[in-house]
Amino acid sequence: MKKSLDEHADRFSEHADAYDEDQDSAAYRACVDFVVEHAAPESDDVVLDLGTGTGAIAFALAPDAREIIGRDISDGMLEKAREKADERGVENVSFGDGRFRAPNVDGPVDIVTSNFAMHHLGDDEKREAIDTIADLGPRRIVLGDVMLFGDDDPDAPFYSPEVDDPATVGVLADAFTDAGYALTAVEMVTEQAGVLVAERTESD
Repeated sequence: MKKSLDEHADRFSEHADAYDEDQDSAAYRACVDFVVEHAAPESDDVVLDLGTGTGAIAFALAPDAREIIGRDISDGMLEKAREKADERGVENVSFGDGRFRAPNVDGPVDIVTSNFAMHHLGDDEKREAIDTIADLGPRRIVLGDVMLFGDDDPDAPFYSPEVDDPATVGVLADAFTDAGYALTAVEMVTEQAGVLVAERTESD
């Protein structure tokens, strides 16, 4: 990780009010759409959305799930997400502090989603995060993120070398496999952004 969690939290809190507008690019919207499409919760599912930000994924999934648990490290983002929940009258979504390696969730979850958040972790930290997520027992993990399908290009969208540490798709695939999951879909949106879908494999 190139900056501390507190530094990342402060940075996102500063931009919380403008975050939704700033992220309104075709590639970002495509990743959101793929995450929502592949998450596909059923009516009795509990979904954990890590790095929830202002709740784009959480609110999109709320009509189809029993409960959405949004977790983020940024107080500013969480405040904005709660405001949106109140304004929209969405009652099955809750937001609170949590992170990839300490999600602050009491019970098991059925599906875990995340969009454009894990790339701030180093490769070893990503492995730890995926292991922590797997320990919650979800049947499906849907990860949208900055990820490298080829060579890295710091001048491309979504990649700021001073704060980002994207992994290759291969590194992420290996981490899911080692955690007991198999990739069932790979959606390349750009050379440096995409969505991975991992399903839990049956244990012997």
